[in-house]
Amino acid sequence: MAKFSPLMIAPPAIFLSLAALFYAGMYREGKDELESVFVGQLAPQIETASELEGFAPVIQADLANGEVTLVNFWASWCPPCRAEHPKLLELAESHPIIGVNFKDTKLAASKYLQDDGDPFKAVAFDPQGRTAIDWGVTAPPETFILDEDGIVLYRFAGPLIGSDYEQRFLPELNKALGK
Repeated sequence: MAKFSPLMIAPPAIFLSLAALFYAGMYREGKDELESVFVGQLAPQIETASELEGFAPVIQADLANGEVTLVNFWASWCPPCRAEHPKLLELAESHPIIGVNFKDTKLAASKYLQDDGDPFKAVAFDPQGRTAIDWGVTAPPETFILDEDGIVLYRFAGPLIGSDYEQRFLPELNKALGK
């Protein structure tokens, strides 16, 4: 007669436990949100040691300028950044946008803004990505909404396009504007 070992149950039990955990994670509330530790806090400084020639440099007063401001992290080599660029140009007509170009070259960044249009009130150049790290940016593009006093209200990871823009970003921007 064959002996039954309790270890024979372990692999299926582990598999079922993990499957249940993953299934529950897929349907949890807010699963698509990427929380920022800065929401509700004063925006971190933007490193201004390196500027993008021909474009207005970022000064800290730009972050707490008395009106709702957007801070957009972008790169010329980033396809989603290029996809959201027309939306940034549109938003710039009614909102100040601070651009932070990171992990790029000055030549490529300048050429991109000259060729496709400059939606930014001011531009910081962050070739090493240190400012992006300070802000908790994981990958471009990412856009932050700041209130009049420079407090981070919302972080949007991804390009400002499509239904994601309309259903997640726009309501937060309208809320910040008091609409």
